[in-house]
Amino acid sequence: MIPRWAVLQLALLLMPLCFGTAAGAEQAPSSRLQFGDLAVIVNDSDPLSFAIGEYYRARRHIPPRNMVHVRFDGGHPSLSAADFLRLKAQVDALTPSSAQGFALTWMRLYRVECMSITTAFAAGFDPAFCSTGCTATRRSPYFDSNSHRPFDDLGIRPTMSLAAADLDGARALIDRGVAADGRMPDGTAYLAVTTDGARNVRAAGYADAELVAGKRLRIKILPMQQVVGRPDVMFYFVGAKEVPDLASNRFLPGAVGDHLTSFGGVLDGRGQMSALRWLEAGATGSFGTVTEPCNILGKFPNVAMMMNRYLGGETLLEAYWKSVDMPGQGLFVGEPLSRPYGRWR
Repeated sequence: MIPRWAVLQLALLLMPLCFGTAAGAEQAPSSRLQFGDLAVIVNDSDPLSFAIGEYYRARRHIPPRNMVHVRFDGGHPSLSAADFLRLKAQVDALTPSSAQGFALTWMRLYRVECMSITTAFAAGFDPAFCSTGCTATRRSPYFDSNSHRPFDDLGIRPTMSLAAADLDGARALIDRGVAADGRMPDGTAYLAVTTDGARNVRAAGYADAELVAGKRLRIKILPMQQVVGRPDVMFYFVGAKEVPDLASNRFLPGAVGDHLTSFGGVLDGRGQMSALRWLEAGATGSFGTVTEPCNILGKFPNVAMMMNRYLGGETLLEAYWKSVDMPGQGLFVGEPLSRPYGRWR
């Protein structure tokens, strides 16, 4: 009997891509998300969270009204649904109605029961976003959306964690995001192939990435072991439990990288490489799941869609979120307003 996860995987592989032809993809709309559209959630009980929030406010000129200060015990990796609902009610009461997205300023807390903390803040805690076994979960209305006002239009605030182990790491991450703005970097997308059959499933879509993005930057499809000492990494996607020699590469400001595996969003790294390793190596954004997703493609970033959106001028927050069909178990980390291929109004 064919496993259910394999059937779902095949269905997703055969699903028509929503971004159209290469010519059409190049017409991706520019982002209208602005500094004032992002609310920054700060845990005043955590000195590091407070310091990250203050640094980000200054560097990104976040309006004071968008700085949401709450207090909670952030010393654990997960919250119960009841504790989260109390916290979310406080955040919602303090968040300006005009805010379209959230940035979180801590690392340790990354999960709400079976959900990632970023999706829980974005859409509220909902067991439909969770998986029991290798099954599909609730889909995101923001997936491949052209909305520039996700809260106004769809009722969700896409969320990203400014995750770092210390203030120096957070400052470096934020500085990379700011430095990327409007830079139009001449980098390369490294789409790595591995022999790990279960985790290499996105490689089937690398041709789509070439189709939609090949005219706008260099794309190299290589074995993972050859992505070493590269001086121009703008995108790096791979399916692997661990990514060796990551720090040997030079990531350009605004660069994105992630590895498809079960627990990349477990930021304290229990048995598999944490998504934080990408940020520590110099990337500006990454992604990982916090509970077992199996290798259902819709639970991970669609490489072609993410690249197309980012290259089309959208922020990291928009491009990454719009590339994940079922984000309930996925943690988005990085500097949300990084926008290397677009300019601010």
